[in-house]
Amino acid sequence: MRMTTRGMVTLAFLIALGVILARFASIRIVIMGVEGIRVGFGGFPIIFAGFLFGPAAGGIVGALTDIIGYFLAPVAGPYMPHFTFTAALTGILPALVVRLARRGERPGFILLLLAILGGQVVTSLLLVPYFLHTLFGLPYRVILVPRYFAVALEVPLYAGLAHVLLRRLEPFFQKLRLSYQ
Repeated sequence: MRMTTRGMVTLAFLIALGVILARFASIRIVIMGVEGIRVGFGGFPIIFAGFLFGPAAGGIVGALTDIIGYFLAPVAGPYMPHFTFTAALTGILPALVVRLARRGERPGFILLLLAILGGQVVTSLLLVPYFLHTLFGLPYRVILVPRYFAVALEVPLYAGLAHVLLRRLEPFFQKLRLSYQ
């Protein structure tokens, strides 16, 4: 897909929104000197970028959101590219599921819910706890239980918000020449 100036500005806005929501407007819980749990809407702009522009754009927005966010507001612990990889997957996986299931059509709420759930299970419930355990020695029991609640809260909210925005802002998306990648 050819990227327009409007499209790049939209992606830049989603990156900035993701940084603000993830680093400054979320609940962060530090466990044993490392951020173990983050609850908030920081993942939504990443996922939404993937829905609008495709999996590659979602991955780029996720990676840049994580890198820029780390340098603006570092969390407890050093920079780890493992988490940049999971942030990129946060944008790639749901967009890939939607692309494979509904090529060119508006995705419905159930598809959005399942796509986001699948992506969050892989990233938030499998990869991030694994990396926290492997890199920092955090016990699985300490980090998994709160993550289940965070994912159970975030997934339906993300899906509902994406569903509403994809429908309400459709004229804007048509100006961007987007066709529900």
